[in-house]
Amino acid sequence: MLKPIDKRYQVSPFLVLYLISSVQIGVGVLGFQPFLLDAKSDAWMSIIIAGLLVHSVIWILYKMLQNSKGDFIDIHKQALGKWLGNFFSVVIMIYFITTSLTVIRTYIEIVQVGIFPELTTWSLTLVFLLLTYYIVMGGFRTVAGISFFSIVLPSYLLLTFLFPLEFANWENLLPLLETGVKQIVSASMNMTLSYLGTTTLLLFYPFIENGEKSQKWAHLGTIITTLLYIYVEIVSIVFYNQEQLEEKNWATKDLWKVVEMPFVERFEYIGISSWFIIIIPNIAIMLWAASRIGKRVFGFKQKYFLVLCLIVVFIGSFLFESREEIDRLNSTVSSFGRIYLFLYIPVLFVIHKFMVKVRKEV
Repeated sequence: MLKPIDKRYQVSPFLVLYLISSVQIGVGVLGFQPFLLDAKSDAWMSIIIAGLLVHSVIWILYKMLQNSKGDFIDIHKQALGKWLGNFFSVVIMIYFITTSLTVIRTYIEIVQVGIFPELTTWSLTLVFLLLTYYIVMGGFRTVAGISFFSIVLPSYLLLTFLFPLEFANWENLLPLLETGVKQIVSASMNMTLSYLGTTTLLLFYPFIENGEKSQKWAHLGTIITTLLYIYVEIVSIVFYNQEQLEEKNWATKDLWKVVEMPFVERFEYIGISSWFIIIIPNIAIMLWAASRIGKRVFGFKQKYFLVLCLIVVFIGSFLFESREEIDRLNSTVSSFGRIYLFLYIPVLFVIHKFMVKVRKEV
């Protein structure tokens, strides 16, 4: 069982809002629109459904944490036993590492396409990983601090999405319920790549002071994320037509092309560069969680597993160069994440609750 974390290393409950939001708002915001095409003008409804599903997952996560009095590794051991529990913990560790690789490689592709076509993949990957090492080695309080600034500092970008509304065709939002419920729900499942980091809560929960009081902040963080996606999706629907959205890999990035200011000619350069601040906590939280699992399962210092994770991500970045390969990586991670988030976590919750009840009766 996990020993209580010293209060010196814990963070206030309200910071869970920023931890959850920062791990949900990432590279997916720049190009999630094509995944919602099945829902057409009702795509914003799919985002609401996806948000509600994530709220239900967060409720499940807190129930498991309160019943276990530990973290993800303890939950696995209590539900599945030591060996099988540790096996699944390692599987999730690999998943977090792969998700980090997906975020880094996808963002670098955006930079290469939108700003620096000659930029080498390894150079920007190295910058990301060195920053991640510095942040994670600073402890979880540093990770939480970076998450806070990643939400606050780039918030000015919300105003830039008002510029495309000058050319908006609001009739694109009509008719309501143009598509069937099946298409709307199916499209909501495609939003999962944007919410995959939510379960890191299972690992950083012990680092929250009075963790039970943080649940409302986790839900509020998800509400903020959902509202952001709805906002960007509605702007995209009224600015583009369906044919244009089908051809756009990075629809959000292209919205910045219409931003005109006296002091800047190509605002998408600033937008993409500012997104770097948003991406960093995505990677830091994921790799902190992955290295934390390594420490808890194998008993070595967390920094050793962190270095191993960084090496794996660095090498992995060379394996995906073309658009097709990167798209395949995103699709694979998203498919696994869908199963993990909406099937594995609820099943684990049921098994864990049953095992805890049996042990109490015995």
